[in-house]
Amino acid sequence: MKRYFFHLRDGTDEILDPEGVELLADAVADAAVLAARDCMAADVKRGKLDLRYWIDVHDADDNVVECVPFADAVEVIPRS
Repeated sequence: MKRYFFHLRDGTDEILDPEGVELLADAVADAAVLAARDCMAADVKRGKLDLRYWIDVHDADDNVVECVPFADAVEVIPRS
């Protein structure tokens, strides 16, 4: 297994993951989606949802291997 780092960004600010997590390569995309949803869930509990954020996943060589915009991590079903 390799170590991957999940960095939260919005184009201006970023919160870097200094420790990372060991995952199989085929689990990275799902883990990134779950991480984005976890971040959004905390915001929703505070009464807001900011879809400007995304998660970049870097490998140990600092290559971006996955990018998940918050807007792509959920399906928004508008009131009809």
